[in-house]
Amino acid sequence: MPDEVREKNRIKLGFAPTRRNVMSREEAQRIKRKVEDKVKTYGIKYVNLDWLNEEGLLYGGHDSDIAATRFIGENVDAVFVPHCNFGTEDAVAKLAKKVGKPLLLWGPRDEGPSPDGYRLRDTQCGMFATSKVLGRMGTPFTYITNCDIETETFNRGFKNFVAAASAVKAFKNLRIGQISTRPGAFWSVICNEGELLERFGIEIVPVTLVDIEKDVFSIIREDDDGLGDTMEGIREKMGVVAVDEESLKKIAALKLAVRHWADSEGLSAVAMQCWSALQKSLGIAACFANGELTGEGLPVTCETDIHGAVTSVIAQAAAMYESPVFFADLTVRHPANDNAELLWHCGNFPHSLLKDGAFNALDGHFDMQCPGAGDFEIKGGDITISRFDGINGEYSLLIGHGKGVEGPKNKGTYVWVEFNDWPAWEEKFIYGPYIHHCVGVHGRTAPALYEACRYIPGLKPDPVDPDETEIRKYLRGK
Repeated sequence: MPDEVREKNRIKLGFAPTRRNVMSREEAQRIKRKVEDKVKTYGIKYVNLDWLNEEGLLYGGHDSDIAATRFIGENVDAVFVPHCNFGTEDAVAKLAKKVGKPLLLWGPRDEGPSPDGYRLRDTQCGMFATSKVLGRMGTPFTYITNCDIETETFNRGFKNFVAAASAVKAFKNLRIGQISTRPGAFWSVICNEGELLERFGIEIVPVTLVDIEKDVFSIIREDDDGLGDTMEGIREKMGVVAVDEESLKKIAALKLAVRHWADSEGLSAVAMQCWSALQKSLGIAACFANGELTGEGLPVTCETDIHGAVTSVIAQAAAMYESPVFFADLTVRHPANDNAELLWHCGNFPHSLLKDGAFNALDGHFDMQCPGAGDFEIKGGDITISRFDGINGEYSLLIGHGKGVEGPKNKGTYVWVEFNDWPAWEEKFIYGPYIHHCVGVHGRTAPALYEACRYIPGLKPDPVDPDETEIRKYLRGK
């Protein structure tokens, strides 16, 4: 994934440490400095409260409105409220309610009482109080188990929260481009545009294939907008370019045309009717161009799958834009491994995911016999599979983990993925509301996607493996 994509989407945190007057101010200051130093090590942007008072701590209920206004003005994406002693529950709850962004609670585990029997912080006790008030105000929140800051429990919980906040930020700013209608035979990708807007604020921005076609031929005719550089970049990266020069020019121009349109509309992703009108109008397949755009952080899904485009955006956000997604068909079971499945599509996986040493070509489409499809296997390792979908007004997010394994060669782009219990996955897809399309991303981000659903009203997490019990254990540090 390009560095500029990661930088553009970096999370900004509102850092709001809290204390209570009846506990030690000096100890709260010490903890505040320690926690802030730890936050700096994660390399994220943050806004603290040093301007609010001489302590940089939230403890007055009247200060919560002032702090919230500052955080909103700074466009923070999430708020972290470490309890540096007991904390002030009303101030925290009012701040959280007004900012309205994902909220993380945590406090360091207290040392034992002093020799004379006094305690300095009672941090855990304060978190119980704060969580009750947040619940009363209907404010969702995440918490990390009361633990020392240098433990894996804190590290895991903090990083998972930031990844979840990244997914929430992406979901709540969704504009999906739709190029043409869905393929007529694909009832499975029918979506309710009005419901997506009403329920989730997801905007669909349509354009006709004629408009894209005109832009493609304009780019070719004018020979500008980086057409030559794009063609040369394709030649340099591919092991084999088995398409003629005119087709290569159209493939590069299609990529540029979609990119220009997406940038002009501020789109998060694109869903394209990749067959069969495109082949009639341009004489090429869209697969490879789509994969190149996806690899640059603009997911483009096949067969006008709007729900697939939504999934792609939140999947790459939960992975913190460290790796591009790939949009796949669940196709066939492995001939020799009952728990492995072929994740494949005609040729649209990002070339940046190429398996080391694998054959790779820009070639013809396996079925339509026109140029423009990738032909290569992508790398294995840990992979998270997800699918946002809905039926009868109810929406859920299927999530879970697998691992890339060896398997027979396929035409197009593909990876064989092994699961702990493939039949459990198959059953989920069969009973729905899911279809044969899913999104893969390298890494293990199911806990982040699970946590993100906490902040998206109307979206139910649907974990397969790990299941909900295992995810909650993981987030508790088990």
